[in-house]
Amino acid sequence: MLGGRGAGKTRAGAEWVRRLVFSRRVEAGGAVERVALIGETLADVRDVMVHGESGLMSLDWGSEAKIRWVGSKRTLELPNGAIAMAFSSEDPESLRGPQFSAAWCDELAKWRYPEATFDMLQFGLRLGTRPRQMVTTTPRPLPLLARIMGEAGTVVTRARTVDNAENLAEAFLTQVVARYTGTRLGRQELDAEFLEERSDALWKRGALEACRVSAAPALRRIVVAIDPPASSGANSDACGIVAAGIGADGFGYVLSDASEERLSPARWAKRAVDLYHRLEADRIVAEVNQGGEMVEAVIRQTDASVPVEQVRASRGKYLRAEPIAALYEQGRVKHVGAFPELEDEMCDFALGGLSSGRSPDRLDALVWALAALMLTREGKPRVRGI
Repeated sequence: MLGGRGAGKTRAGAEWVRRLVFSRRVEAGGAVERVALIGETLADVRDVMVHGESGLMSLDWGSEAKIRWVGSKRTLELPNGAIAMAFSSEDPESLRGPQFSAAWCDELAKWRYPEATFDMLQFGLRLGTRPRQMVTTTPRPLPLLARIMGEAGTVVTRARTVDNAENLAEAFLTQVVARYTGTRLGRQELDAEFLEERSDALWKRGALEACRVSAAPALRRIVVAIDPPASSGANSDACGIVAAGIGADGFGYVLSDASEERLSPARWAKRAVDLYHRLEADRIVAEVNQGGEMVEAVIRQTDASVPVEQVRASRGKYLRAEPIAALYEQGRVKHVGAFPELEDEMCDFALGGLSSGRSPDRLDALVWALAALMLTREGKPRVRGI
């Protein structure tokens, strides 16, 4: 089930599980006994799929039926003796061993390790006469999702955000939906369209999947790069905050994407400084085109001890991004885990910018971070005499 934001995907998945638990029809494969619940994190399974407003515990299971969440076992006890077990896409190996007759996979497009997690699940779907699974997600053009949709045994349904308008806040419909309707982002996030990546984009999905690693080696240097917005209003750009490091192998490793929209200067400075300390980084690299010396001043108000390197864009975004894209093509950059929003920007960025017309703030921060680490020794142009 491909669904837009707020289209009712979680409720649909929960109702699907409830129906399977109560079903006794032979043609439906009989009632299920063990269900796997897989989300981006264990917290997502607990807080959304189980305890959420549309989750399993919110449903009407009948006056006599009782369901109970056992947090220590990550298990939801269901009627008819069935149990549902929680798993995280952050730990695909946890699916090695258990077996199930059904599985509900929520927000697969956000999973940290989608391929490995989904593959491990398939080996465990071996109970009953008709093992089956349901995927509820807002689509992104991931190779795994395309593969699932193309398989002969897959039934694809779609639900747009506006299809569930009566259960959504009016302000959300008038401000968010109206703002993005018709854009590439809106078609994906609101209309649940599976959009193929741009043929002219600097990055491709397959290449990013190939550069993904589970952990970084010991790093020689780590930087946190900031692309600050001009304002923090409702229609302002996001603040790009990306951390990366360089290993002894000379490869760059993207470590974190802490970008966020509508952050005030004090908030984005604190977020960047907190990331700097958490990763034990060497410096913060900050673009100063928008705020000049104020950018460094705001950071120093948060922590005066943090070394800050100011960088100023003298070329367009595409020209700055091309050398970084070349590093990816050479296999010299790795992503430690997945960064869905950042990778969406990368695979939608071409000569004319993003298809939505918005600023590629996450991508800008990525470019500054990797340029500081990899393009020159100190991230600055140099001339060598021979």
